[in-house]
Amino acid sequence: MKFNNVFIMTGKAITLLAWLMMTYNLVQPFEGNTTVILNILFAVTLFMHSFQVVILHTRFKSRLTLHKSDYLNVFAFGIFSLLSYRRKVIHNIEKSS
Repeated sequence: MKFNNVFIMTGKAITLLAWLMMTYNLVQPFEGNTTVILNILFAVTLFMHSFQVVILHTRFKSRLTLHKSDYLNVFAFGIFSLLSYRRKVIHNIEKSS
């Protein structure tokens, strides 16, 4: 269990660093092909994290009370937030049985 927490927090930190690099690239582009690569990664990240917000809504809406901050959390940190919500659902199921 402790390993999972460290894994999720490390993943969130790396994801935050990636968001910062991609956003900085939009404001102050890097030189050469790095700009193109980061712009492509930014577009893919936006798509994938938006898709993960849809997954959160469709899979967890009936099992958890979700707020706007939950959706924003999943949009920002992607799969690492989804893993946290999955753990909450499993904990609620184990608690109720």
